[in-house]
Amino acid sequence: MVAKRKNYPPEFKRDALDLVHSSKDRSLTDIARSLGIHLETLRKWVRDDKARREAADGGSDAGMTPAEKDELTRLRRENTRLREDNEILRKAAAYFARETTR
Repeated sequence: MVAKRKNYPPEFKRDALDLVHSSKDRSLTDIARSLGIHLETLRKWVRDDKARREAADGGSDAGMTPAEKDELTRLRRENTRLREDNEILRKAAAYFARETTR
């Protein structure tokens, strides 16, 4: 028999996540039990929150070697420079296109 899925209010989820983050000495099992929710529900909330935070921070560099982190930093810098170059070229092309039609 499959258990009925419960919808928890966002405030409850937020409070549960705050409790997890502030209770480093307590296990997820203990916290889930004290809140009266299933362990996997709390685990999913924590996983989703971590992914949301990493996305907000521009992605996670966790698990990368120092060489990979250096390369990623270099590539991000190069990507930014190339975007700026493309923007300058786009504006120059538009300017010269206007000049030639006059």
